[in-house]
Amino acid sequence: MTASPASHSAPATTAAVNTADLYDERGDELDSISLQFQSLGGRTHFSGPVRTVRCLEDNALVKTVLATPGNGAVLVVDGGGSLRTALMGDLIAASAVANGWAGVVVNGAIRDREAIAELPLGVKALGSNPRKSAKAGAGETDVDLLIDGVTIRTGARIWCDPDGILIER
Repeated sequence: MTASPASHSAPATTAAVNTADLYDERGDELDSISLQFQSLGGRTHFSGPVRTVRCLEDNALVKTVLATPGNGAVLVVDGGGSLRTALMGDLIAASAVANGWAGVVVNGAIRDREAIAELPLGVKALGSNPRKSAKAGAGETDVDLLIDGVTIRTGARIWCDPDGILIER
C-alpha cells in the first residue's frame, strides 16, 4: 500500500509502514504511546519528522504552524488531554493538506470529524468536541513534549497507524 502526496510540496511517495512490523524490527530504538488515540483522518498510515506544539484549549499556534510548509512532517499537539474544546477542525486540517503535512497527532480533541476523514491527511486524536477553542496564541512551539511517559522531540521520527504510535528515541 502506498500513500499519495498531499500536495505539490509533499515529499516523494513512500510505502505505508505497519507499526507492529516496525516494532518487531526496531523495538529497542522506539517508544510506544499506549494512550488509545482514534484514527480520524483520511490516511490511516502516516509518518515523518516531528514538529511540536504545546497548548491548552487554544488552537492559534496549531493554525499558525499548519499554515507553514510541512514538507511531510507530522505535527504533535499536546493539549493536555483536554476534551473540553477542539484544537483542530476541517479548515485547519485542509490548510495542513495544502501545505504538505503528513499528519497531525492531537493529545486532545478535534472537530469536524466527517470532513477531516475525507482529507488526505493522517489524524490521530483522543476524541472530538464541536466547541471552539480560544484563539489567544497561548502555548509553545518546538518544545519537548511528554505524553503518556514518552518524550517527543522536534525532529524525531514518528510512525502512526490504526495499531498505535511509535516515536524514535
